[in-house]
Amino acid sequence: MLDSGVCWPWKAPTLIIIHNPTAGRRNARRLRTMLAALTEQSATPEVRTTTRPGDATAIAAAAVREGARCVIAAGGDGTAAEVAQAIRGSATALGILPLGSANVLAREIGLPFAPAALAATLIRGHTRVHWPGEAATGGQTRLFLQMCGVGFDAHVVATLSLARKRRLGRLAYGLRSLGALADYPFRPIPLLIDGQPHTAASAVISKGRLYAGPFTLCPSAVPTRPGFQVALFGHTGRAAVLGHGAALLANRLPQLRSLNWRAASEILVPEAGLAVQADGDALGTTPLRITNAAEPIRIIAPGS
Repeated sequence: MLDSGVCWPWKAPTLIIIHNPTAGRRNARRLRTMLAALTEQSATPEVRTTTRPGDATAIAAAAVREGARCVIAAGGDGTAAEVAQAIRGSATALGILPLGSANVLAREIGLPFAPAALAATLIRGHTRVHWPGEAATGGQTRLFLQMCGVGFDAHVVATLSLARKRRLGRLAYGLRSLGALADYPFRPIPLLIDGQPHTAASAVISKGRLYAGPFTLCPSAVPTRPGFQVALFGHTGRAAVLGHGAALLANRLPQLRSLNWRAASEILVPEAGLAVQADGDALGTTPLRITNAAEPIRIIAPGS
């Protein structure tokens, strides 16, 4: 739920915008439109551009040291997660300028996509609490804001051409999913959910309700509190994946009989070598441990 926090209650601010130029289609054109909308509403945007993975975290960390009240991630969900990694534990809030392929988090918190309305939301600076998850795998630990997946969807993300993603956007995921039907090693995945053993064809550990854009996956997820909803897909094989895809496009995933949910605080995937994705970016391979972040962050969201 929204809290009473605001980043700048008295005037339009200087906004530090971290731009990932590789996220999404029509990225540069939409950024220019948004910069114009912010300027028209008396804000002063300052764009800092990334050149490689990890840059957004480093740039955001520098902004926090400079005393920035807010850092805006101009990119996709992965860019927002990189910025969140840097602002955790600080008073700096995360703003989102959705330029990615799916922009799941922006949809989750109800951000408007029309440039003038989005600019007004960012300028007002109303914030809400968001409690991230923390994924540890392959010797690295990173925050995720919306979801972490193991199984077919993670395999698709890990094998997706970034050039194709940049060119085709969400369509690239669909095409790679069809290709992955031929090269994905379908087999059950063992998990420990709060110490209890489970097996699934694929698992999505979610902080929010939405998945892959505007589609509902976990209706009871609450991103403002610690904890996760674990979506366990029970059927494996090509026919099951095609069925899941059809249900996704019809926004009927929660109605699948083969889909079950478990509320959890800790998830372990002990088997080695399985692809992992977090907020739509590849995150190496299992073993994987997912826990709650030590503290929440604040995200700029539409005010009440």
